[in-house]
Amino acid sequence: MSTKHIALVLSNPAVSSTTGWPVGFWWSELTHPFHEFREAGYEVTLFSPNGGPCVPDAMSDPRDPSGYSANDILTLGFLSTPKLAALVENTTPIANLDHDKFHAIVVAGGQAPMFTFEHATSLHQTFARFYETGKIAAALCHGVAILRYARTSIGDLIAKGKTITGFANAEEDYADHAVWNMGLLPRDKHVMPWRIEDEMKLAGANFIQAGAWRPFAIRDGNLITGQQNFSGAATARAIIQSLGA
Repeated sequence: MSTKHIALVLSNPAVSSTTGWPVGFWWSELTHPFHEFREAGYEVTLFSPNGGPCVPDAMSDPRDPSGYSANDILTLGFLSTPKLAALVENTTPIANLDHDKFHAIVVAGGQAPMFTFEHATSLHQTFARFYETGKIAAALCHGVAILRYARTSIGDLIAKGKTITGFANAEEDYADHAVWNMGLLPRDKHVMPWRIEDEMKLAGANFIQAGAWRPFAIRDGNLITGQQNFSGAATARAIIQSLGA
């Protein structure tokens, strides 16, 4: 049986317009799906909207002083393997993706998608092409931001009428309260400029979630979405189940 090829998309680094902090991709949303795909015998290529180096959100690094991701041993192993860690230093521009070569596209999250995907038109078009040609189109956590922009050839948002998940309002509330309680933001400010759950409902999607911070992924046809940073493996397994070994 031929090897399956996965295009895994990371966001390029940016600066948050709401907090002023540097933002990027979330490590576990790369490393956990990567591990599942490689265990299944798949090949994984990293892309980003602009190509080049990608930078993680600091708290997603298990070595970060915050200790937030200290138990993420899969990411720690990835970072401790120079050949793997170097992959994020030279991602391929999404415009250079050869659609015929890949069986699925997966858009990872982190904070940066919320600030950069609006103008990532090549990513909108590529994601929509996977979806409309019947290939697996998947997004995870804040990577679901792509569904605010990606449209079908008749102009409808892909999310319209689909059952999907993504970073939930309950999780956004948790993040906001955390930074408020640490004194990092005033209570009239939010970490994110808009919310996945709210926008997906406005887009006409049936948004569901499994509760705050619980691993969860859902498939509706060839569209697969994962809830948050703990859902990378579940999202990958749903893709693997759809594609087969």
